[in-house]
Amino acid sequence: MGKAVKFTTTLAPVKRWDKGAPKISSPRIFGARPGSPFFFPVPTTGRRPLAFSAKGLPRGLAIDPNSGIITGSVPKKMTRRATVIVRNRYGTDERGLHIVIGDRIALTPPLGWNSWNVWACGIDDEKVRSCADVMVSSGLAAHGFSYVNIDDGWQGKRSRSTKALQPKKKFPDMKALCDYVHSLGLRFGVYSTPWVKSYGACGGGSTGKCARISQTGGSKERGWYFGDTPRQREDAKQWAEWDVDYLKYDWGPWEVRDVKAMADALKSSGRDIVYSLSNSAPFDKAGAWARLANCWRTTGDINDTWTSVSSIGFSQDKWTPYGGPGHWNDPDMLVVGQLGWGKPRKNRLTKDEQITHITLWALLAAPMLLGCDLTQLDDFTLRLMCNDEMLAVDQDPLGRQAHCVRQTRETDRQGQTTAHHAVYERRLSDGDLAVGLFNLGRSPAVIETTWAELRVQGSRKVRDIWANKDLGRFSRKFSIGVPAHGAQFVRISK
Repeated sequence: MGKAVKFTTTLAPVKRWDKGAPKISSPRIFGARPGSPFFFPVPTTGRRPLAFSAKGLPRGLAIDPNSGIITGSVPKKMTRRATVIVRNRYGTDERGLHIVIGDRIALTPPLGWNSWNVWACGIDDEKVRSCADVMVSSGLAAHGFSYVNIDDGWQGKRSRSTKALQPKKKFPDMKALCDYVHSLGLRFGVYSTPWVKSYGACGGGSTGKCARISQTGGSKERGWYFGDTPRQREDAKQWAEWDVDYLKYDWGPWEVRDVKAMADALKSSGRDIVYSLSNSAPFDKAGAWARLANCWRTTGDINDTWTSVSSIGFSQDKWTPYGGPGHWNDPDMLVVGQLGWGKPRKNRLTKDEQITHITLWALLAAPMLLGCDLTQLDDFTLRLMCNDEMLAVDQDPLGRQAHCVRQTRETDRQGQTTAHHAVYERRLSDGDLAVGLFNLGRSPAVIETTWAELRVQGSRKVRDIWANKDLGRFSRKFSIGVPAHGAQFVRISK
């Protein structure tokens, strides 16, 4: 008798992020433009206090020995492989950091939080500060999550003097809020649109009378159209003065000239601001989005249903050639934890469906922006998002997006689907393979992958990424039990 097959996915327990010896997390590469302010918090778990140092930093950069934040500015293009060292009373860890000063930023997919999926337009200064606090106290920041992004709902009227968009009363001092987020070792992001008004009917990027309709069938009452005076440069200058690090720019349908106008404005602002386009990118101009932006939404809005997550996640292969360091395909924000779009509630996805969601996004080299109420984080969500081996795949410096190597579907005599499986493969910078085995069906199943379809040979070590556990050495093939709507995530040695 063989061993009974287990149809469960095991998540490794979350170790206290502020206990024990230090460990540096991903990413291993960071880019900045020449002359721009450099800000890189070294994500590190371990008992505080920690003592940081670095070797080989470019001239103009320095690391704070207490916070581990690397700051400064490098005036010329260059690349440098530095080493970051961290010590505490329990031990020492060190990690190579590839610093690239050049034309590209966002050399790994952004990790952080966005307010929309939980608060929608109900976001305010206090909620942002609370979520920033929890990003640190929960350990998310120690595992690499750094962006705290306000979505739609902050925008008020324009300044009469600068013509730049200003916040509503519920954000009394955006510069002070940005400074507070930075003081925690985090980054700060905002939302905007070139429309007169946003999707949430808040302030937008244009003023004046309607000059050209951008959305067929759009609501003129809500202002879903362009005005006669785009204000990209004024807004970008204001965001740089606030020290903003990330812009989500949202409207549709897109036109290359509008995308380029904001790209140029951000670059001329004097600050490196990650440029993320939303939503539903036209595929026929994918090359333009990859050239002009750091991220672009490949889909409409996601929600916490299996239909939404699976239809979005398993339809990304055509975008694969356009993703990579500095320019990422974005299948939308994460729908784990407590969501609600203004009225926080329990997540509608099962735990197995959430595991599938995060496994797939990591394989796709997708930005990972949590959309939940961070003040209500549960143990399952922390175990899911603070898994360093999963994050190392998402943040792998090669930046190669996974693709589907095999998808099988079985039907009965009535044409109803009885089994639906998929195998995804992603090649990593050290030569290993990250492989996802997905069960899209309604019943547990054993799913197999062969070395032939993965284009490898010989005896290979297989490691369970979610369990942080070696499964043994295998030749020619590997199989494992997968729960319904679930996934197994493994790393196969080079």
